[in-house]
Amino acid sequence: MTAAHEKIRRERKFDQVLEGARTVFMKDGFEGASVDDIARTAGVSKATLYSYFPDKRLLFAEVAKGECIRQADSAIELIDSDKDPATVLRQAGRHIISFFTSDFGLSMFRICVAETDRFPELGAQFYQSGPALVRDRLTAYLEKACARGELQIDDLGLAADQFAELCKVTFFPRLLCGVQQRFSTAETDRVLHGAVEMFLARYGSHARPRT
Repeated sequence: MTAAHEKIRRERKFDQVLEGARTVFMKDGFEGASVDDIARTAGVSKATLYSYFPDKRLLFAEVAKGECIRQADSAIELIDSDKDPATVLRQAGRHIISFFTSDFGLSMFRICVAETDRFPELGAQFYQSGPALVRDRLTAYLEKACARGELQIDDLGLAADQFAELCKVTFFPRLLCGVQQRFSTAETDRVLHGAVEMFLARYGSHARPRT
């Protein structure tokens, strides 16, 4: 077999492993996912899987990077620079909430926290491949909205971070403490509406003068 053929085979198997792992991690989370299930779903042997990823954490990190980029790309597509702030914030906020309340998003957060001492690059990779991309695009949108006179913001990065945190109200502590794992559409709409309304009350062009 030529080197070119070997390279193509390895790329194909590598993608198979990642897709199989993504399916299992999304369904069972990190703790519930077994190497046997991942190999079976990917259609490869455990030996092949281990040849790429000798540790499940490393495999999860690679899948997480791809998933974060996928989620970020999807969220970024919703940020239409020509639309009004309320519309863009509702769309972006709904996507933010959907991701971090998902089994995968929560698993990613938990493992980043649990493994931060041994694998500090994992958390950084997670942040840079997902949340940071959305933050940068949202910041760019806010700047354009300010230029059009629709918003009044002095610190764009801080405002983008504040909006993301407003979207986590109620959900995050309940998820982390295991109080609640699923949220209804009404609960999501309640938090999202509050986040958008509070953000616009602070930064909208008709907000009260600042002291």
